[in-house]
Amino acid sequence: MPGLFFSHNNMTELNGKEDCKLAEGKIHKKKQKAFGADLKNYLKCMVPHLESGIKSSNSRNAMLSAEEVIQWSQSLEKLLASQSGQGVFREFLKSEFSEENIEFWLACEDYKKTKADHLHGKAERIYEEFVQSDAIKQINIDHQMREATAKRAQYPTHTSFDEAQRTVYILMERDSYPRFLKSKTYLNLLNQLQTNNSK
Repeated sequence: MPGLFFSHNNMTELNGKEDCKLAEGKIHKKKQKAFGADLKNYLKCMVPHLESGIKSSNSRNAMLSAEEVIQWSQSLEKLLASQSGQGVFREFLKSEFSEENIEFWLACEDYKKTKADHLHGKAERIYEEFVQSDAIKQINIDHQMREATAKRAQYPTHTSFDEAQRTVYILMERDSYPRFLKSKTYLNLLNQLQTNNSK
């Protein structure tokens, strides 16, 4: 695999003599420093930093506050009402390999806002992605509910997935949400924001 060179403008593959020099470790110190600086700048762009704060989707300039993060601990409903809360909770669920729950819940919320002439296509996509027995992101519902949801999805209405969505919500509320509130993800974020506010 050829080496990669990170320039300020873009990434380009090294070729010819430069590949050989890189492989043999014969790059001049000046080039090494430039490579290191470019790599550092590239990584800074790719990795979000808590120090710079988490932007709220409601306003580009608004920063996530400790008060908002504290409100997330009041109920799962308050957590999911926040765009930032949804994002942080989703990352936590990914770490537990159960992000399909929030993805399904969000897909259902979006589905409820869908115009009637687009319901069939969205219902089919949600069913195939989350509900059917061999779905890639299969949600944890019993066989009876899976069958009932399948029937409702064939003749979709805005409430076709309500029962399954409610079941997944209760599962998150009783299982994942309490663990989230005790997790390093949540506690470190809250601590970071409280520390920043006290400065």
